[in-house]
Amino acid sequence: MKQEFFFPSKDGLTQIHAIEWIPDGEVRGVLQIAHGMVEFIDRYDRFASFMSSQGFYVVGNDHLGHGKSVTDESQLGYFARHDGNFCVLGDMQRLREDSAKKYPDVPYFILGHSMGSFLTRQFIEMYGTGLAGAIIMGTGYQPSLTLNMGIALTSLLGKFKGDHHRSVMVNNMALGSYNAKFEPGRTKNDWLTKDEAIVDAYEANPLNQFTFTVNGYNNLFRGMRYAQQRKNLEMIPKELPVLVISGADDPVGEFGKGPKIVAQSYRDNGIKDVTLKLFDGDRHEILNELDHDAIDRYLLEWITGRM
Repeated sequence: MKQEFFFPSKDGLTQIHAIEWIPDGEVRGVLQIAHGMVEFIDRYDRFASFMSSQGFYVVGNDHLGHGKSVTDESQLGYFARHDGNFCVLGDMQRLREDSAKKYPDVPYFILGHSMGSFLTRQFIEMYGTGLAGAIIMGTGYQPSLTLNMGIALTSLLGKFKGDHHRSVMVNNMALGSYNAKFEPGRTKNDWLTKDEAIVDAYEANPLNQFTFTVNGYNNLFRGMRYAQQRKNLEMIPKELPVLVISGADDPVGEFGKGPKIVAQSYRDNGIKDVTLKLFDGDRHEILNELDHDAIDRYLLEWITGRM
């Protein structure tokens, strides 16, 4: 059974939209999903329905600036006036607390894809205690100098043009090269998946076709920097199992380079159970790839192996 609901955001202004997928029978575990940039939680319906059919209660929310958590177009790609990154993380934790109360006696897992992977990397640093496992999907790595430059630029643009300004320059700097390997391409979003129907649906939906505000980018860059800082990495519980998983042809992870760096950073900080998995030939959205059945099975096996 699939149900939608709302809860108040950490920003004190927004009602956050969420979806839960409830198994027909006994609940074996909980899986919370954090979606990526310029998308929304209902894009995970196929995978969530699969996991629900396997006995998992699956839940996720539309982050600030995304999906049905937005009531006005000006809010698309905008987090919050103050501490937007931590507001998004606070919403994820509120959903985790509420979901854990519903099913207190089963293992609780979290999965973050793309922007959601950067959020999940911070989440396990801040709220990792009590989790049964974390799946970091479609992630990447940027040097601190690059992130600091992005933070400075978006802060400057926000100061002079306002937090809601949408900068083509910043957007091109952040995303502009992703399709390069797949040119000449059928669309500008061929880097997402080889499944043309998924790409076409993505391009047809206005909730996938907006430019992030400088506020959104500033918070994203700050969050990425936070996740990579050694003092924060050291806060992750050493017993927390972590799966870093991506497509080997994912440009967000520089075709495997980023996920390898992230996995090694966890090992270097003493996390005992770190798995790195790259799927050959797959692009950014591995849950939407042509071989998604194999990925579903792999994820289910990894999760059940940590229960």
